[in-house]
Amino acid sequence: MTVGVLVMAYGSASGPDDVERYYTDIRGGRPPSPAHLAELLERYAAIGNRFPLLDITRAQAAGLERALNTNGAVRFKTYLGMKHSPPSIAEALAAIRRDGVERAVGIVMAPHWSAMSIETYVERVEKSVAEEGGPEFNFVRSFHDHPAFVELLASRVDYALGRLGGDGVTVVFSAHSLPVRALGDGSLRCLRCDACSDGCRYEGGLRATADLVAARVGLVSYTTAWQSAGRTSDSWWGPSLEDAIRDLVTAGNRGVVVCAAGFVADHLEILYDLDVEAREVAEGAGMRFERTEMPNADPRFSEVLAAVVREHLAGRAP
Repeated sequence: MTVGVLVMAYGSASGPDDVERYYTDIRGGRPPSPAHLAELLERYAAIGNRFPLLDITRAQAAGLERALNTNGAVRFKTYLGMKHSPPSIAEALAAIRRDGVERAVGIVMAPHWSAMSIETYVERVEKSVAEEGGPEFNFVRSFHDHPAFVELLASRVDYALGRLGGDGVTVVFSAHSLPVRALGDGSLRCLRCDACSDGCRYEGGLRATADLVAARVGLVSYTTAWQSAGRTSDSWWGPSLEDAIRDLVTAGNRGVVVCAAGFVADHLEILYDLDVEAREVAEGAGMRFERTEMPNADPRFSEVLAAVVREHLAGRAP
């Protein structure tokens, strides 16, 4: 029996000439303004016009397939589907149907659950299967607290701390900010998280990752923050990473390590938002800056994903 594994990610522009198309798709068909487009092109130029996400995600899918097929009677085949760029989720599902796969699992290359992220992928798959047929699907909805993922992040944090050395260093765990709304009790909730009964699961997931990694490394000083907020009129999760760094400077910290725990690959939100913007804020205030290496296609991360998929299919909670 072959089990299909649909590996999904946000997508990426393929190059400078594709940036407008990509952000128009993200914005539901509304193109970015000329000023916004110019700003985006400047950001990509600042990182050498690199667009690595598709290649990295393709390598992650291939690594996951190898790791899953190292033992066992079940054969796994991975399929790649991107939300906002080719190959699309619809194209991946068409390939799954052509191959006659009867059972499949979907996994998004994002560790933390959110109704505004993970569930939108699930909805696309379920809508396509309902309309056009396909295999029996179930979905990995998070792996932010899986012991193997925590161990991988802990090793990256420990290495980055070693590069800075000395005392007075705080680790900031970050994830992509999301638009929120204020509730009557003064708390915040993601715009689509109506099912949340106690705050927001997305925020809680990031804090859980931070706490688990901190315990594994033995961190004395760490916090969480949000990065890469969109250009909309909505409020977004805070504090922003830049504000968190400024607060650390005010508190007398001499160094900061940023662990972008909500991401698993290098792309604009890492190569520009961290390596350029966040670094400028820290170093401009006299603070040393390091960030942890992203999982990308590291074989250790392939093993993490394989463990997550195997345990999910076996019905075991991580």
